[in-house]
Amino acid sequence: MNCPYCGGDSKVTDKRGSPEGTRRRRECLKCKKRFTTYERLSHGDFFVIKKDGRREKYSREKLETGIERAFEKRPVAKEKITKMINETEEQLGKTGKKEIKSDFIGKIVMKKIKKLDNVAYIRFASVYRDFQDIKDFKKELKEL
Repeated sequence: MNCPYCGGDSKVTDKRGSPEGTRRRRECLKCKKRFTTYERLSHGDFFVIKKDGRREKYSREKLETGIERAFEKRPVAKEKITKMINETEEQLGKTGKKEIKSDFIGKIVMKKIKKLDNVAYIRFASVYRDFQDIKDFKKELKEL
């Protein structure tokens, strides 16, 4: 790994697991500055088939944005949300498919959100299931 400061080679001084992946503390052999890198497996080599039939390259950022919006102002630790996103991505990668329906992804995410926070679950479900009126909310709340 090249140093982000001077471009020289670096060595690993510490390695440990973290919610973001493998965390490596590095030291530049040339300028002696220290920096941190994170590694995680990339499962993003597949396409998502949207409800209207469009194909779109998988984007972790889109998944994160949707999930984080559901948990906005909720008392759930960021680490738990990140862990849930990592688990979801891992589960999707294990399917081995090159194309995955957005419906399948939504169902996985909804199950995981439901275990963490009911309010976030309702928020996510209202967008995912495209609630049209209060009846849709009431129906979902009764099922909770």
